[in-house]
Amino acid sequence: MTKEEKQKAVTAAGNPAKPTGEAGEQMLARMNESHAPLTAWGLSHFTWRGDEAVLDIGCGGGANLRRMSAHVTTGHLTGIDYSATSVQTSRQTNAAAIAAGKMEIYEGSVEKLPFPDGSFDKITTVESFYFWPDPPENLKEVCRVLKPGGTFLLIAEIYERPDLSPETRENIQHYHLYNPTPETFESLFRKAGFTTVKVHIEPKEKWICVEGRK
Repeated sequence: MTKEEKQKAVTAAGNPAKPTGEAGEQMLARMNESHAPLTAWGLSHFTWRGDEAVLDIGCGGGANLRRMSAHVTTGHLTGIDYSATSVQTSRQTNAAAIAAGKMEIYEGSVEKLPFPDGSFDKITTVESFYFWPDPPENLKEVCRVLKPGGTFLLIAEIYERPDLSPETRENIQHYHLYNPTPETFESLFRKAGFTTVKVHIEPKEKWICVEGRK
């Protein structure tokens, strides 16, 4: 079995939609590494003060929280994921920040975020939107917990466009990924209540970062 075939087998066994078990842990570890350039580019659209309340939805293996933690000096970070395996892995990745009282990570769903209205200055989701159960409604829930003037960044490797490879299209179909066009993203964000929406496309890799402000 080639390296690529092994990775595909681990991904299938680990379940990208909701990582579980040992294969899920292996997949999360790989995602922490492989998503680093994408995440760094996406987060470059934030301007940091250091005192923000930050939420990461679908926190996976916890690498995005760890990266944002470097920018948050007096603020607080929260992660949420509906996979128990992801929560456990994310807590291990960020054990020091959690012990210091700087971060909390919960098991829960974007369908009903367990936070009051206007709780967060900044919200992110990296490579998780594809799996959200009801994207238009879920975006309204994200907007609800964002503070007025706050920013939400949706960061993803792929979106609907003509030049997607056959393998990517096969994965979209196999894993039932929700994969809108940039124009649909903008429309979804506006309907969800975001007043300012910008769509950023990375010119070389063609990644997408949808920035919504409330």
